[in-house]
Amino acid sequence: MTVLGAVFRPQLPPERLRPLARAADAAGLDELWLWEDCFLESGIATASAALAWTERLRVGIGLLPVPLRNVALTAMEVATLDRLFPGRLVLGVGHGLQSWMGQVGARVESPLTLLHEYLDALRALLRGERVTTRGRYVSLDAVALDWPPAVAPVVYAGALGPRTVRLTGEAADGTVLDASVSADGLRRARALIEEGRAAAGRPSAEHHPVVVYLHAATGPGAADRLQAELDRWDVDPTGLGVAGDAAAVAEAVQRLAEAGADTVVLQPTADEPDPEGFLRFTAEEVRPLVPR
Repeated sequence: MTVLGAVFRPQLPPERLRPLARAADAAGLDELWLWEDCFLESGIATASAALAWTERLRVGIGLLPVPLRNVALTAMEVATLDRLFPGRLVLGVGHGLQSWMGQVGARVESPLTLLHEYLDALRALLRGERVTTRGRYVSLDAVALDWPPAVAPVVYAGALGPRTVRLTGEAADGTVLDASVSADGLRRARALIEEGRAAAGRPSAEHHPVVVYLHAATGPGAADRLQAELDRWDVDPTGLGVAGDAAAVAEAVQRLAEAGADTVVLQPTADEPDPEGFLRFTAEEVRPLVPR
């Protein structure tokens, strides 16, 4: 099954979230994804509000930057949300943009080491274990959650470089790839993930879900808005993004699904003129064209 989501971009003010989340819920969108981008909006605050305002919508956080957050605090917040809204929170963590981490004095010498230690500790805490660890960055002394989730949630890790992609296979339950990844790039990422899983001795039959963002634009001026968006991201546009009607977008989603994506999250342009309409378009027009 291919899950289809869309992003609430934090370039929109926080007060826009309530009507957008409700529109997504009413339209039947599978998942609404939120970003914790410095210094725009908090991932936990927005996720908790979106979950409270909706009935069935799954809400993804992609991503919480681990240098900013003590792992015990993240575990407490995630466990609380999972018990309040069982099965509706999708958690992603990652390095965070290093320039932003430097701005707040949180940049570390080895982001890869931090992410590995963090994932090990976070997943153990969410399983209800009592954790003692003395790592380079993560240190816990007999820490256990009093209210762990009834079922440990999947912990995704964001990745871009090959070493981090491989690490997600070793230490995370799933992987989030950003919109700079084409279908060919996704196939290469899948191979790296499997290398990591094999190195960690994880069961080969156990599925590792992958979430991929996809630049998307529809309606008047869609192609121009998409090109401007790709220019802003300063990436090689080959094979990236889609502009057009529901059939064109569904075809692009399907290409990523065939390359190994379990979830495709449509990422509107920063200047999307009708965010509510984009969510309805995703749920009501694109979703029926994407095989489940």
